[in-house]
Amino acid sequence: MLIVLSGPTASGKSAVALALAKLTGAEIVCADAFQLYAGLPILTAQPAMEHLAAAPHHLYGSVPLTEEMDAARYARIAEETIAAVRQRSRPVILTGGSGLYIKALTHGLSPLPPADPSLRAELDALTPEELSNRLLALDPLAGETVNLRNPRYVQRALEIALLTGRPAAALKESFASGPRPGIRGIFLHRDRSELYDRINQRTLRMVQGGVLDEVRAVRPDKLSVTAQKTIGLSELQQVIAGRMPLKEAIAAIQQATRRYAKRQITWFRRETWMGTVECGGRSEEEVAAVIITNP
Repeated sequence: MLIVLSGPTASGKSAVALALAKLTGAEIVCADAFQLYAGLPILTAQPAMEHLAAAPHHLYGSVPLTEEMDAARYARIAEETIAAVRQRSRPVILTGGSGLYIKALTHGLSPLPPADPSLRAELDALTPEELSNRLLALDPLAGETVNLRNPRYVQRALEIALLTGRPAAALKESFASGPRPGIRGIFLHRDRSELYDRINQRTLRMVQGGVLDEVRAVRPDKLSVTAQKTIGLSELQQVIAGRMPLKEAIAAIQQATRRYAKRQITWFRRETWMGTVECGGRSEEEVAAVIITNP
């Protein structure tokens, strides 16, 4: 059985995964797009060193910041890691908040076409309104499956429709089915106000823990496109360059992280194969016990 422990950022996934690993003898595999990267353990909220030492953890800090990551590459790496753990006859806990990475592993990837550079350049020149209008002309129902307020999503949906002659939603139907056999999905839930407070407090602890020195040690010209998307990285780089006050950066990071958590909640709400476990008012050990006693 593969346990997939998901939830929004700051919901307590890492702590619950560790408590669960101690109870079951499991090994933990990272499913967070940013925690995979080496060099930014504080900024990406990777498990503390004492937690890493308390149970086997895999893939955290395993990818250089110079390298690109995507769901397909992650699925290959994670599958190899999980197979190695299973050869040791140990249970596996996959934990993280990157929904697409998790789904690539649990369901397999949709047969979507790769990006076409020439077409993408053409679409890059269009305004958000032009992208939406062109997509809706090809797929009148796109508004039901694509967030039309997000130009990146609209552009990719339009690109898929133009390259395949079919709506993106039609190609993703198999992706919406249940996971592969032997997988149990769990979503950790906290009330929004509690979650946002945890996010705000964690951001402050990052600053107190030396995140500025961590970012200062990273060369901006050596970052891959995906690594550059790490939440808070841009703001802290501006602080270091003297272009933004630290107080303003902290507020911006807190806000960006809250927005990210909201998007994660929206994503996982659609994953009906996952059972929800309430974390509010419970310690991580109590949450782990609930997971074990309610299979």
